[in-house]
Amino acid sequence: MRKMPSLKSLQAFEAAARRGSFAAAANELHVTASAISHQIRFLEQEVGVSLFHRNTRTIALTDVGESYFQSVSEAFTTVEAATRDIERHGKSDILTVHSVPSFAAQWLMPRLARFSAQHSSIDVRLHASADPVDLNAGLVDIDIRYGSVLPTRGVVTMTLPEEAIMVFCAPDVIARGPIKELSDLRHHTLIHSEVNLLSWRGWSKRHGDVPLDFDRGPRFDRSFMAISAAVDGLGICLESHLLVERERQTGRLVPLFENHHEMIACHSFSVLKAKQNVPKIKAFQKWILEELIRSKYK
Repeated sequence: MRKMPSLKSLQAFEAAARRGSFAAAANELHVTASAISHQIRFLEQEVGVSLFHRNTRTIALTDVGESYFQSVSEAFTTVEAATRDIERHGKSDILTVHSVPSFAAQWLMPRLARFSAQHSSIDVRLHASADPVDLNAGLVDIDIRYGSVLPTRGVVTMTLPEEAIMVFCAPDVIARGPIKELSDLRHHTLIHSEVNLLSWRGWSKRHGDVPLDFDRGPRFDRSFMAISAAVDGLGICLESHLLVERERQTGRLVPLFENHHEMIACHSFSVLKAKQNVPKIKAFQKWILEELIRSKYK
């Protein structure tokens, strides 16, 4: 017979450890704080160790408690995922992907038909926003982020392949004045993507402090808007080759100074550790890596 603590005591412990207080756990589970305390005391008696340090107003996990919480939390997440799969039995699997807007609009969306063709039983729901999501809430399966990602308990993050950050402009811009030397850029309007990892100022420093006017030019907080502005001939943009792939293929944007590109790891792919082997998530991860290899700058 398996030696298992009561489900009520495990629920109380997991909620208190995750929320950081008995009161918050009580509110989540719709019981009293004293009931939470009682269940955790009962659990500690069952396992024979203290799981929390307690003082008058605060609680903190012991080392053993922290390790136990990791395992219990992952087990609850697995049960939750299995329950959702049962609820969807007979239906297509639904894969919910959250992505930063520019990656979603410029690179991911144009390729989703290929994923659907390969995995007809999986329906993708794509949510795009710059706001971070809590994978532990269970509403999103995959989170694609831009820039650094802080470690989160129970979450596995994989850095996606490096991207070539390059200079692009519309063909009409070149017709207005020659752009043969890096210094020629000073005669043109620079388009600024203010949240990008590599700014015009940073790019200039990497190439011998090219004399450019960094204070002028339109500014955007999303790359897809900066790219659109470049297509419209507003100036010259500095963007990832991935995000400009369609515009480059159609000739709406052309690369400048291709030998002066910078390789940077920009995006990451995060999933819950407890769900990383779920078939639909593994299928999407394998597919996106294959697509990125196809898009690799050569």
